[in-house]
Amino acid sequence: NKWFYVCFILDLFNREIIGYSAGPNKTADLVLQALATVKGDLDTVKVFHTDRGKEFDNHILDELLGTFDIVRSLSRKGNPYDNAV
Repeated sequence: NKWFYVCFILDLFNREIIGYSAGPNKTADLVLQALATVKGDLDTVKVFHTDRGKEFDNHILDELLGTFDIVRSLSRKGNPYDNAV
């Protein structure tokens, strides 16, 4: 009777799940845990596309993406089709 959230990091080139995490709260920590499970080198990641959820809008994630020179791509406001993979 409780919500449980799953965060997947998907490689859009081949639609492979390369990172994941799960937990009781939809937070930035859930996203960071998913990024920590990526087996490959984060230096090879060029773009990180997300929706505009609060869990993606924080300075810790900004710092991580900046460290690896990963460009953030956000879906347009009010356009769910931007995330229709």
